[in-house]
Amino acid sequence: MTDWTETELSALRRAYASGTTRVSYDGKSVDYGSAEDLLARIRTIERAIAGTTRPLPVAGLAGFSRGDQ
Repeated sequence: MTDWTETELSALRRAYASGTTRVSYDGKSVDYGSAEDLLARIRTIERAIAGTTRPLPVAGLAGFSRGDQ
């Protein structure tokens, strides 16, 4: 389980959208080397969060009967 939060992800997205590489959230500050580094972090967190909240796929077989046979 990761400790990433939606708060951190929102802060990263805001920083990326504004063109800065310094991110502050929950009393913490992080400087990323480049916009690409920041975007990579965003994608990593998005995948981790999506992986923990996405429901598992359900496989099944549907059937029906017309009732006349």
